[in-house]
Amino acid sequence: MAAALAEKHAGSQLGIHSAGTNPGTSLNLESVEAIAEAGADMSRGTPKPIDPELLRSVDRVVVLGEDAQVDMPDDARGTLERWRTDEPSLRGIEGMQRMRLVRDDIDNRVQALIDEMLGQ
Repeated sequence: MAAALAEKHAGSQLGIHSAGTNPGTSLNLESVEAIAEAGADMSRGTPKPIDPELLRSVDRVVVLGEDAQVDMPDDARGTLERWRTDEPSLRGIEGMQRMRLVRDDIDNRVQALIDEMLGQ
């Protein structure tokens, strides 16, 4: 979700990559739908694992949630940032309502990060 939203907001101004610590085999269809509602597209994305070489070369690595663990290489040039995102299911909110709240939380964080990275 974050990568699709970042691509929507930053376009070609930033290099944007997406990977997971424990990637599944397919995209979450509710995530795809929620992102489409926001005017972004993640429908052609595929879950993929983290590439250690990519970790070495990027300026920022963003980890979503508490559970995912990423070990940055000693020679990484960038920094790691953890986003403790809202989890509506803890309040009994499920389905598309949950996904929209998650999307909006991530979208706000993505926009703030883009502003920071582009010096705005």
